[in-house]
Amino acid sequence: MKCKICCVDNQSCFSGKILCAYEIKYYHCSNCHFLQTEEPYWIEEAYSQPINVTDTGYMARNLFFTKRLAILLFLLFGRTGRYLDYAGGYGVFVRIMRDIGFDFYWDDKYTNNLFAMGFQGDQTIRFDAITSFEALEHFVEPMPEIEKLLEISDTVIFSTEVVPHSVPQPIDWWYYGLEHGQHISFYSTRTFKYIANQLHLNYYDLGSLHVLSRRNIPTWKLNASKGGAFGLHKVIERIMISKTWSDHEFMKKASK
Repeated sequence: MKCKICCVDNQSCFSGKILCAYEIKYYHCSNCHFLQTEEPYWIEEAYSQPINVTDTGYMARNLFFTKRLAILLFLLFGRTGRYLDYAGGYGVFVRIMRDIGFDFYWDDKYTNNLFAMGFQGDQTIRFDAITSFEALEHFVEPMPEIEKLLEISDTVIFSTEVVPHSVPQPIDWWYYGLEHGQHISFYSTRTFKYIANQLHLNYYDLGSLHVLSRRNIPTWKLNASKGGAFGLHKVIERIMISKTWSDHEFMKKASK
């Protein structure tokens, strides 16, 4: 099977049981260190419930990333940027970011937009940045998907767990998500560096966050994004102008 990142031929390294039903193979790339499943014929079944019931960190993750992104996006684009949350789930992140004052929009082909109705993204326009949290591991064809995002933005900010240096067996790493079957693509730091090189991008590793961008981002701005623990996001919130009320007025008019 060919690696979906660098097209090198791979051999199966181990297998695991997806959805308690299907014994499937995993392939690890010796070149770019990408780890992938065999072609995911079980995907439709895996997405019968788009947000899987084992994702108990859904709300905590959204709250955590709103703090970090409020800082980073303000430092990069000030108060006037326009943003898309790709694979945005129920729209929780978009709603919170709009409540802070950031002009965020939602996109997700698998999930109903419950909290950011009226603010669906238009992929025919450009965005200053795209966010995508816990989504890249769901990509069936990662390179075309990433390239599609870069057609409408120069910067993609995302989260995903990085494959440990010593690739774990399925029983030893929860992130394989065997119980829900939605995780099919797994990346190492080397994988992201390879992608950045191929697409002429800069790659920035921020620990829980990763950035692929055509922009040269100063190190101090990247480091400052970790200032949520010190309350820097609260300073940003006081500077921004919340869209909560203006969105309320907009939705009232739209519903007439």
